[in-house]
Amino acid sequence: MIFLEILFWLLALLVAYTYVGYGVVIAALAFIKQKINPEKPFNEAFEPAVTLIVAAYNEEEWIKEKAKNMLELDYPQEKMQILFVTDGSDDNTPEILKEYDQFTLLHKPERAGKIAAMERAVTFAENPILIFSDANALLNKEAVKNIVRHYNDPEIGAVAGEKRIIVAKNDSASGAGEGFYWKYESFLKKMDYKFYSVVGAAGELFSVRRDLYEPVHKNAILDDFMISLTINEKGYRVAYEPDAYASELPSESVEAEWTRKTRIAAGGIQSILWLKSLLNPFKHGRLTFQYVSHRVLRWTLVPVSIIFLFVLNLFLIGHKPIYDLLIIFQLFIFFLGFAGYLLENKKIRFKLFFIPYYVLMMNLAVFVGFKRFISGKQTVLWAKAKRAKQ
Repeated sequence: MIFLEILFWLLALLVAYTYVGYGVVIAALAFIKQKINPEKPFNEAFEPAVTLIVAAYNEEEWIKEKAKNMLELDYPQEKMQILFVTDGSDDNTPEILKEYDQFTLLHKPERAGKIAAMERAVTFAENPILIFSDANALLNKEAVKNIVRHYNDPEIGAVAGEKRIIVAKNDSASGAGEGFYWKYESFLKKMDYKFYSVVGAAGELFSVRRDLYEPVHKNAILDDFMISLTINEKGYRVAYEPDAYASELPSESVEAEWTRKTRIAAGGIQSILWLKSLLNPFKHGRLTFQYVSHRVLRWTLVPVSIIFLFVLNLFLIGHKPIYDLLIIFQLFIFFLGFAGYLLENKKIRFKLFFIPYYVLMMNLAVFVGFKRFISGKQTVLWAKAKRAKQ
């Protein structure tokens, strides 16, 4: 029993640290770091030329709004090159974009996936700063201005913008859970950067120095994640800019979010295997600590630990009162998750069910993603999640 107890508490600490403890630790470390070495003010006069790249596959529903959004960006027009790449689109997306003289349209009928489309666009980039954005994500007007000011620091190799989910008061499980998740992720990224560096950028809005951009392998599943971590691997920091944000609607349903999460899990496992050097604390120090705590544990030990915690708790029932209480607590969390499943497409105000459901779904997706990765069934071709309607 002593061995089972020790194992139980080690696994419980691991899960608690990954989802709550790391947030507390990194916030404390960031606070200490800022007290010792405060951030220097930005040089607002720094305005380098930029190339904005939007990969758009069959986005006729969103493309006019995205085009309007790009034209409203508060940055000198003569310093912006805007590229839309629509490779493989067989709807009206390319035809709609041809109406805009301000953009450079790249299109070919063959579909090779988002990575190939992005890399083709990079070859046409004329400026030293690249900014990538998704077609269905709208940027705030100051996004470019707020991103580029970080590049006045030579240690910064990339900048991650903030992803914001537009959540209605009466939203479904997918919207409520996804919105909560990204708010917490944004907090962690902010603390990560204040301490040292962001570990992984979201594709909705991220930027890199042109001379540091390195094409990822054609079979890479998480291109944005790999690109930003490759820059980390070279010794550069990835900044986080919450005042440059991309807003988008949540996934249309939990099924759509499930597809996205399994893909992310498969890509996460692939990234861990491909970026093994980041696991070496003697080489990367602080970055390794952040990478393992924020990313690796979520895609490896934690989902397995959640299952073992429940099984171990069953064996420990009656041994001590604390274990009787903990099994009730675990069953309550599973009940909330199941209630969220039953109510997944209901538009209700009470969000308590949806957060446990989203977290449990996210962990279950790791197992499915792992299976898809080792079986080679996870495609790298464009398969965007359907977004909810406004």
